[in-house]
Amino acid sequence: MRIHSNSFQHRQRLPAEFAAGQATADGFGFAPNRNPHLAWDEVPEGTRSFVLLCIDPDVPTVPELVGRADVQIPEHQVRADFIHWVVADIAAEVREIAAGSCSDGVTAHGKRDPAGPQGARQGINDYTGWFAGDPDMAGDWYGYDGPFPPPNDLRLHRYFFRIFALDVERLPLDARFTAADALHAMHGHVLGEASIYGTYSLNPSVKG
Repeated sequence: MRIHSNSFQHRQRLPAEFAAGQATADGFGFAPNRNPHLAWDEVPEGTRSFVLLCIDPDVPTVPELVGRADVQIPEHQVRADFIHWVVADIAAEVREIAAGSCSDGVTAHGKRDPAGPQGARQGINDYTGWFAGDPDMAGDWYGYDGPFPPPNDLRLHRYFFRIFALDVERLPLDARFTAADALHAMHGHVLGEASIYGTYSLNPSVKG
């Protein structure tokens, strides 16, 4: 399988258009938060559906340091995954997702019923947990919500878009599901996969 995007080049910076956060005149704020264009081909024979994930594996593991103006999060700090998007049951004939077709703007408390490929189901992303203690933003964040890495982080974050071809048409998932749920459900059903990643940072000292 192969996957590509017209919105960004593999291993290059994602435009702020496809992020949730960006620099502003008085600091940092929300960005357009549009999903990027994605397309895939060379699909394995027997494919009956696809699963799509977007994962940032470079998230700091000491939340108390995030966003502080008096400290820079060291590049070598232990990191963890942050899920930005999980889509299951994408029909076998689908080969492309248009830019902005699934997300366009930040929705406080999360999108209730995000747009997406017909028949597909979108799970909750990890902003659900991140905003859990914020009464202005807390809720179930379904669908795509893009990068908003800590402005004081010295590591360049990577955003992996992974597409999986499955030999089943529908996964046994609850209405409220996570990427972990999807990965567990599709175990033993993966015929092929492909990935591409873009990078993003809000720290002006981070290059690349």
